[in-house]
Amino acid sequence: MPELPDLTVYVEALERRIGGRALKRVRLASPFLLRTMDPPLQAIHGRKVVQLRLLGKRLVFGFEDAYFLILHLMIAGRLQWRPADAKLPGRIGLAAFDFEDGTLVLTEASTRKRASLHLVHGEAALADFDRGGLSPSDTTLEAFSGRLREGNHTLKRALTDPRMLSGIGNAYSDEILHRAQLSPVKLTQRLSEAEFERLFVATRSVLEEWTTRLREQVGSDFPAKVTAFRPEMAVHGKYGAPCPVCGTRVQRIVHAENETNYCPRCQTDGKLLADRSLSKLLKKDWPRSID
Repeated sequence: MPELPDLTVYVEALERRIGGRALKRVRLASPFLLRTMDPPLQAIHGRKVVQLRLLGKRLVFGFEDAYFLILHLMIAGRLQWRPADAKLPGRIGLAAFDFEDGTLVLTEASTRKRASLHLVHGEAALADFDRGGLSPSDTTLEAFSGRLREGNHTLKRALTDPRMLSGIGNAYSDEILHRAQLSPVKLTQRLSEAEFERLFVATRSVLEEWTTRLREQVGSDFPAKVTAFRPEMAVHGKYGAPCPVCGTRVQRIVHAENETNYCPRCQTDGKLLADRSLSKLLKKDWPRSID
């Protein structure tokens, strides 16, 4: 799922292409994409895009007269910038947003269509989509630690909960926890003040560094390789590879569709965290440490 760095670069690329320009029309290829009926999509045809912003992991297209188009890409949704009136790609094409100078195409390379599109009118209606998470770039250490202390959750869950923090998902939470040298299963109420500070600094620095890196990679182009798995990442998607800090093999915890990657030496004092699939299979033979 695209997270804050990728979404920020998306917004910047969109601002350069459609900011201040009128939307000619929306072409829908999937009837399941649009989740609202009132107002109808035709209400924004001919209206100019006056703002682009993020609301958590949602992209918000603000149009004249306070109309807001809210797009959630979910896991496999992606955007492409094509020549004007471009044809939608067959199986993966969901929608096309036609402007005078080009067409924004929405695709989803998955059989499970999860991406969603909502059109609302007025700031109050838009506010209903705000999950309330703190923006990592705009918050303070005190607010950050206070929000995470409101419950007693694992750090992995706390970082990815949109009610706590905004825009962080599976990939960057792994990178943040590795940078902070903290276990993904450590509980928030057991963190010391020093650990909270490390986590806060790591959260800010990882997101800022990756936003800068992706911005430089894209340049003036439109983002074409939006992925949660990048070769420069320290641990995410690197199961079995050496940790770039200590050389220990990166380990994983698999749960449903998500995989948490971590370094047992840097983050868990050498302990191997129970993997739901392998530890259940091996039972007493499951190794407890890297030694």
